[in-house]
Amino acid sequence: MNDLYDRELRASAAGGYSSPGAVYPNTAGFKGSAETGREAAEAISAKLGPLQSLVLRKLRERGPYGLTPEECAELAGLGRVSLQPRFSELKAKGLIADSGKRRVNPSSRKRAVVWVLRELASAERGEA
Repeated sequence: MNDLYDRELRASAAGGYSSPGAVYPNTAGFKGSAETGREAAEAISAKLGPLQSLVLRKLRERGPYGLTPEECAELAGLGRVSLQPRFSELKAKGLIADSGKRRVNPSSRKRAVVWVLRELASAERGEA
């Protein structure tokens, strides 16, 4: 990385980076040294709040059944790549939690985390 690029990045505790003046998870983050990740994070910034709200609304609608990011994208009619990072941001904000369940994604045939609103995960585990 060049010196200018090094000064522009802010490392996050999650191992990703944020652009200058931006703090993950309130802004989109990115990983790696390629400028394309930073550019993509900056491009989605204006949509970040509405997309996070969309994910929270879909999770609220599904209740304890929860959603994988792929399921959420399908319900919303959006691409998974637009919504999957929002799950990481919402987890970092403490708004959602891993339900402990797993479901197979149709696209990859691999198991995926089923996410729920934080209060639902606590209720299922008997936490107050």
